[in-house]
Amino acid sequence: MDSGELKQFRESLLNWFETYRRDLPWRKNCDPYRIWISEIMLQQTRVAAVIPYYQRFVERFPNVNALAAAPQEEVLRLWSGLGYYSRARNLQRAAQQIVATHGGVFPRTHEEILTLAGIGEYTAAAILSIAFGDTHAVLDGNVARVISRLEAIRGDLRQAKLWRLLQESADRMLALESPGSWNQAMMELGATVCTPRSPRCLLCPVAQFCEGRKRGIAESLPEKRTKRATVSVQLVSVVLLDGKRNSLLLPPPKTLGKNKSDDHIPSLVATLWHFPTFSAPARSQNALQQFLRSDLRLKSAGPIGTERLDLVRHTVTYRAISVGAYIVRLKRLPRLAGAKHVPLDEVSSLAISNLTRKITGTAIKYLSQRKHPR
Repeated sequence: MDSGELKQFRESLLNWFETYRRDLPWRKNCDPYRIWISEIMLQQTRVAAVIPYYQRFVERFPNVNALAAAPQEEVLRLWSGLGYYSRARNLQRAAQQIVATHGGVFPRTHEEILTLAGIGEYTAAAILSIAFGDTHAVLDGNVARVISRLEAIRGDLRQAKLWRLLQESADRMLALESPGSWNQAMMELGATVCTPRSPRCLLCPVAQFCEGRKRGIAESLPEKRTKRATVSVQLVSVVLLDGKRNSLLLPPPKTLGKNKSDDHIPSLVATLWHFPTFSAPARSQNALQQFLRSDLRLKSAGPIGTERLDLVRHTVTYRAISVGAYIVRLKRLPRLAGAKHVPLDEVSSLAISNLTRKITGTAIKYLSQRKHPR
């Protein structure tokens, strides 16, 4: 685009955004704290899923000081269900950095913001442009897709060289007089019109400037990346129950190991409170009995009684997880270091993963059916 076309392009997109922008709770003001929270929550998570989490989170932690001072378990509990829990831990670490280094005032410069835990170039640009009006162009998946179609760019957009070229294009397109609105408009266009599948070109406010549409290749851009092959992971989880339907949950580890193997238990279920879980084929009775005796220290003269639940299935990125879950009824729950004894019906009130939530629901359903058989 020449300078005249670029000016018209900016005006068309900004006018469209002003008219059709979604009414999202983090757009109510330009508070850098709230913009930061929303941007971290929106990473790899749909807007519709984020809204109720965002509202609960900022109600409980309305400012940096409140977040920095909160118990980590409470932060994780309010995050529970959003996934990618390192985001929540980094949020609190960054809040503590802001309190310790900046007196509780959100830092104002690009360099200072990048020193905060969990913040990279995209998040820094979003905060600086939306909260402070600084001229930084954001580049995320939505914006990259829009630019790839506008400029008919082929190839794997995540390749470092191509990503740098996309950033240069984003910088060149940036409306310098209103960078915050511009960045939001580009992201909004990618999220609602220039979507990954079946882009709504007839509704696009800048379709006349789209080189991909002119060439008839907009729908095939960006070119698909080669997906990582799905890895099958088999786990076994144990729901211990006493006579009052209390269950035993193990705590998240203080530090996560660096083992990146596909069946590494902490990376899948143990970053939050979880039922005792180990890696084994779902219906492996020998492994189950050994785990109950050696790891959970249960004693019995013969085989320990177990009740098999429905198979629980879960997906985490490229992993397809199958969990063979079992109920084991005991007179008294074992006392294990750091473990909690929690009523089964209250497990979901803790900071747990969606996988643990599924296991809990399966156990409750099973017990209900046993109590009231059809």
